[in-house]
Amino acid sequence: MQPVAILQHQLPENAAYLTTWLERHRVDYVIFNAGADEEFPVSIEPYSALAVMGGGMSANDALLSNRQAEILILQAMRLDRPVIGHCLGGQLMSRALGVAVTASPRPEIGWQPIQYENLAVAREWFGDAPTNTVAHWHYESFGIPDGAVRVATSPACPNQAWAMGPHLAMQFHIEITETKMQSWVAEDDAKWAESRSLYETVQDKISMLAGLPYHLAQHQTTADSIYKKWLSTTPWADSVA
Repeated sequence: MQPVAILQHQLPENAAYLTTWLERHRVDYVIFNAGADEEFPVSIEPYSALAVMGGGMSANDALLSNRQAEILILQAMRLDRPVIGHCLGGQLMSRALGVAVTASPRPEIGWQPIQYENLAVAREWFGDAPTNTVAHWHYESFGIPDGAVRVATSPACPNQAWAMGPHLAMQFHIEITETKMQSWVAEDDAKWAESRSLYETVQDKISMLAGLPYHLAQHQTTADSIYKKWLSTTPWADSVA
């Protein structure tokens, strides 16, 4: 069967729990890492689905990898190959469909609350008892494309996720693991430090690491539901059922 394609934008922004989940279900995948100077594929044809990961750049930055990702997103959607976007990946999905990515009403960093729309499509993606807290690191946010349905929201950033058929764009990092969060907080930076002083929606290192034992297990259970739904229309459906 055709493997899943994963687009990684930076070395630290790996697929984390997504690859753990794919390996558990024996789903083949290929990672293309722009952070390691690897070019993204020119065509989605050889791949059964597409996952687009996050990154510290803006979706609006004039980077070849950003524009290549948008082309692949559109190719996949036209062929009904399911696309899932994590943070920057979700923003690139919106941009590919002609919707602006702008400054978030408030940045969100660390563990932040989320609410799910009371819709059947939201329950199909997130399950019946999804996590009420998700991991974030973003200063910008996406709009909702025509034909898409908002399936999650939050007080700080209303557009948390949208769905369109077999495709899901998320503003949060459902792929987070303990190792990945530790790498996030390993070094401070000026923008993060300033944002901590201005916004209650931006956590510090201590709070982010302290939240792991309280939130991570249910977070990953929700990821299980999301990833299963994502591949449910592909040849891998039986493997992930």
